[in-house]
Amino acid sequence: MKVAVLGASGRAGSEITRELAARGHEVIAIARKPKAIPQLPGVTPSAGDAASPAALAGLIRGTDAVISALHSDVPAATLLAALREAGVPRLLVTGGAASLEVAPGRRVIDDPAFPEEWKGAALGGIAFLEALRAETEIDWTFFSPAALIFEGPRLGTYRRGTDQLVTDANGESKISFADYAIAMVDELEQHRHSRARFTAAY
Repeated sequence: MKVAVLGASGRAGSEITRELAARGHEVIAIARKPKAIPQLPGVTPSAGDAASPAALAGLIRGTDAVISALHSDVPAATLLAALREAGVPRLLVTGGAASLEVAPGRRVIDDPAFPEEWKGAALGGIAFLEALRAETEIDWTFFSPAALIFEGPRLGTYRRGTDQLVTDANGESKISFADYAIAMVDELEQHRHSRARFTAAY
């Protein structure tokens, strides 16, 4: 496939770019600082700012899908408008874990121990997901990570879930950026969660 990655120089974006390239996909890697994008075969670095739908549409036109590693820094409406203008049918988004359920009706963000300094970004991610859920034209997928996503080895394994936090035998929910990238590219190729959210953890 020909895939545009937004935020391709960041931690999640760079790992997703590497995984796409390793599987032979053609990648348009977009970032404000293209020199920080991984230099790999099949990867075309491109300078761009996703804040303008018209400018972004010009960068992503002709791709099969867009993977946004911008989290909620750019509103859902902006990205969706760019995809519509460019005629790109699919959007996959790196989301947050805050809206995942830990019990019926109880989300990660509802825990009294949830850090106050993270709430602003977490609420932005929740709003982004709600905006996507109202979208009926673009085929979107929102990928919530485990509660802890960290720099670590590529193990090549993970467990998938939908709206509930995935935890291991010790009650921990975690995944490395490298394995998060595997799960994202698996979703791109397998298309299991059309207009839906999913999660992955060890």
